[in-house]
Parts: sequence; structure tokens; C-alpha cells
Amino acid sequence: MAHTRQARKRILQNEKHAAHNRPLRTRASRTVRDAKVAISRGDGDALAQLREAQSALDQAARHGVIHPNAAARRKSRLAARLKAAGIAPV
Repeated sequence: MAHTRQARKRILQNEKHAAHNRPLRTRASRTVRDAKVAISRGDGDALAQLREAQSALDQAARHGVIHPNAAARRKSRLAARLKAAGIAPV
């Protein structure tokens, strides 16, 4: 248990920030997963899934949940998968 008032406050702040970040991180990871599945299946909505994943990654990066370069890297790799699958031009 924290011994100082500052440490107790930091624990509360960390919990609050974690609660704020969790849905953003979850949405990003799930949309990326869904896009990967759609691309591997060759679904017609793979392009729509890719756009949703890109949006979720951008939002997570904008809120500081993930690093902007990490978001860019993930978006790039998803687009490369889509192109390699020959589903639609990006």
C-alpha cells in the first residue's frame, strides 16, 4: 500500500487513466483482428474492415494510448496484407 498522499493519488490517477484507455486499446486490437480475418478469408468487406481498423488505430494514437509510429506501422502492415491478398487497391 502507498505510504504518501502523493503515491495514493497517483494510484487513483493510474486507475482512472487505465479505465479511459482500455476501451480505446480494445477497439483498436479487435478491429485489427477483424480486418486480418476478413483479409485472410477474402471477404468483400475486407476494405471496410481495414478502414475501420485504421480509424481505431488513429484514434488510439491521438489519445496517446499507443505511439503514433506504432499505429502507422500497424496500418501499413494491414494495407500490405490487403494488397498481397489482391482484394482491392488501397
